[in-house]
Amino acid sequence: MLATIEANRQVILRYTDPQGRVDENWNPNGSVNAIAGLCNESRNVVGMMPHPERACEALLGGVDGRAIFESIVSAMALR
Repeated sequence: MLATIEANRQVILRYTDPQGRVDENWNPNGSVNAIAGLCNESRNVVGMMPHPERACEALLGGVDGRAIFESIVSAMALR
């Protein structure tokens, strides 16, 4: 299953260091291949472990996750 997911380019997010390198020190839950987010084969459903919705409002303690949602909106606007 993992080989199929990788071959189909269904991994959309990985835990990486700030330079984008996969590094176990930056993988907080030890996920295989540092996978943090997947999509289905049709690429219209996404599942993520980082839970950016918990970090999208200053009132909730941070806004780091907001960039993920803004990039999705921007990508959809280009279609």
